[in-house]
Amino acid sequence: MSTSQSTTSESAVVSRLRAAGCVFAEDEARLLLSAAATPVELARMLDKRVAGFPLEHILGWVEFCGLRIAVDTDVFVPRRRTEFLVHEARALTAPGSVVLDLCCGAGALGVALSAAVGEIELHAADIEPAAVACARRNLAAQGGRVYGGDLFEPLPHVLRGSVDILLCNTPYVPTEMIELMPPEARLHEPLVTLDGGADGLDVQRRVAADAAQWLAPGGHLFIETSEDQAARTAELLERSGLVPRIATSDELYATVVIGTRPRF
Repeated sequence: MSTSQSTTSESAVVSRLRAAGCVFAEDEARLLLSAAATPVELARMLDKRVAGFPLEHILGWVEFCGLRIAVDTDVFVPRRRTEFLVHEARALTAPGSVVLDLCCGAGALGVALSAAVGEIELHAADIEPAAVACARRNLAAQGGRVYGGDLFEPLPHVLRGSVDILLCNTPYVPTEMIELMPPEARLHEPLVTLDGGADGLDVQRRVAADAAQWLAPGGHLFIETSEDQAARTAELLERSGLVPRIATSDELYATVVIGTRPRF
């Protein structure tokens, strides 16, 4: 079904989405109408959205930094606020840099940075098999390599001490806060991509402990966190030998901590 659907049909879709609590019902209706090839497919997609499935999983893609990134079912959906991390990384990334997207999910951060900077040597890793498969499709055009495993464990030894830019969107939601998240996240995204442990910093601690070994001298780690956690995240990086800096975006309500490995 194309966007030439009648206003009545679009209105009906908007009304049903609104009744289900979709805040951006008009935008979602237009996307569903554009994506559905037949009325039957539209009905199926609409039923799933009303049932609480993430719109991005239904469409099979998400817009991120102006790009269309494939997102499969059971893969973490990159959030718009994470575009700020890419923005900060772009300022410190030169063409030809070795870039690692850790906890990569669909690989959106690495793909977006590649599109912004130009040619880079792109690597990515994730523990979730569905994410690894999805990221491999997304990184194919950049010639990127994706590894399956826990944090740095699956990476080739040749990368140790040579990563110029380390992008890291670890889970950082405290365990007790998971139940307060929107149902489309807590019910349809893998728990391992959301739950950061008691204080939300469990995975960040593990990343910080090993990051300096993988960064090149002068290399930078970019890690998303919350405003409340930022000072503690910075402390973790400092204790691991990195020089931390906190960056924030009021527009995107985003916080990123940048840790730089000293050159000497």
